[in-house]
Amino acid sequence: MATKKPVTPTEEQLEILEYNFCKVNKHPDPTTLCLIAAETGLSEEQTLKWFKQRLAKWRKSEGLPSESGSVRD
Repeated sequence: MATKKPVTPTEEQLEILEYNFCKVNKHPDPTTLCLIAAETGLSEEQTLKWFKQRLAKWRKSEGLPSESGSVRD
């Protein structure tokens, strides 16, 4: 059984991903995710994984809990 090699986005792909994360939406809906994937040339699965990892990194930098959901009292 072959394992998939992790894909590292190119600089150009990262610029597109970062722009969409920072300026458009940190939680893209399936349609937007599909459009971002098409624009970058990455699969939807790779794009979704990147957004999840980037969101976790952003939450950590903001001092928020790493899991998704609302902040609890």
